[in-house]
Amino acid sequence: MKEKVILAYSGGLDTTAIIPWLKENYDYDVVCCCINVGQGNELDGLEERAKLSGAVKLYIEDVVDEFCDDYVVPCVQANAIYENKYLLGTSMARPVIAKKLVEIARLEGATAICHGATGKGNDQIRFELGIKALAPDLKIIAPWRLDTWGMNSREDEIEYCKQHGIDLPFSADNSYSRDRNLWHISHEGLELEDPAEEPNYDHLLVLGTTPEKAPEEGEYVTMTFEAGVPKTLNGKAMKVSEIVTELNALGGKHGIGICDIVENRVVGMKSRGVYETPGGTILMEAHQQLEELILDRDTYTLKKEMGNKFADVVYEGKWFTPKREAIQAFIETTQKYVTGEVKFKLYKGNIIKAGTTSPYSLYSETLASFTTGDLYDHHDAEGFINLFGLSLKVRAMKMAEHDNK
Repeated sequence: MKEKVILAYSGGLDTTAIIPWLKENYDYDVVCCCINVGQGNELDGLEERAKLSGAVKLYIEDVVDEFCDDYVVPCVQANAIYENKYLLGTSMARPVIAKKLVEIARLEGATAICHGATGKGNDQIRFELGIKALAPDLKIIAPWRLDTWGMNSREDEIEYCKQHGIDLPFSADNSYSRDRNLWHISHEGLELEDPAEEPNYDHLLVLGTTPEKAPEEGEYVTMTFEAGVPKTLNGKAMKVSEIVTELNALGGKHGIGICDIVENRVVGMKSRGVYETPGGTILMEAHQQLEELILDRDTYTLKKEMGNKFADVVYEGKWFTPKREAIQAFIETTQKYVTGEVKFKLYKGNIIKAGTTSPYSLYSETLASFTTGDLYDHHDAEGFINLFGLSLKVRAMKMAEHDNK
């Protein structure tokens, strides 16, 4: 019997061309594995396409709920945003995909896993770190990094497929390079390769519209959280995946979550892309609005630092590491009392606060008002400021002595 390789399969031109390439260069039986993290209609017709391309089997694994519950929620709780803009849509989907590829490899008794990520991107790192952490014995094949690949364009890949009896309706026309899951869709290529060019949003957007074309009337939304986990949307209890799906529709309608980014890739280069994350942007903001009522100042400050570290860990593909586990343990501790209701209005790309409540709120109207209450004596502030500013005053005095010599 031939050895088996598990191919991370999307059904696109790249992974279709990889099937005959693997058979030709390694003499493997190719088992395709498509991990459904919410790609939508991209999954249509995959089984027929995989078999036609020479695969011996196709797995389509639905992990949408696992993706949302075990990967999205921790990132929301951490407020994990890479370089203050990127909501990690592709980054946090890669570890669950790697995990499932390893599970299928074990089930099939495969000796290798193959992916179609290029040698310039972050995904090769994320896939391979996940596989190494979970199955260090498995061989990893990355065709785009190998001289035997030999294909540098869509035209090359289409011709290669035809030479191997695969004549599928792939177009050689240039289009955006996209990655989609339930959380977001990313766009790279075409005019986006030049940071001086404005994105062609009429051609580009998939999940929504621009703020300019959004409705003239805003829309109110209410959400509840329990221990940092979203539970209801507009009064209806839902799974996290259902909440994200509904928020995507609401956010897309109102022009929420369109972000034009030049980011620093792990491999050292800058790349420019446009990300649509309508539901994720709303969910992150709603969680933040609730959390700011509940966390004390010191915890909130430390959590922001840890959230940034968490974002870096996820972006760099280090999900299956003690570092991620440790940071997440801290984050989960902070979420114990992040329970309550958030109301906001969506209007032309904006998420506008409309009221937040929590049984664990630390906000005190008595303390915050300008009237004097029992807990706060204005006179106490003088002594506090004297001590708080003592080092500044001493330094100024010493500098003045030095200058007068």
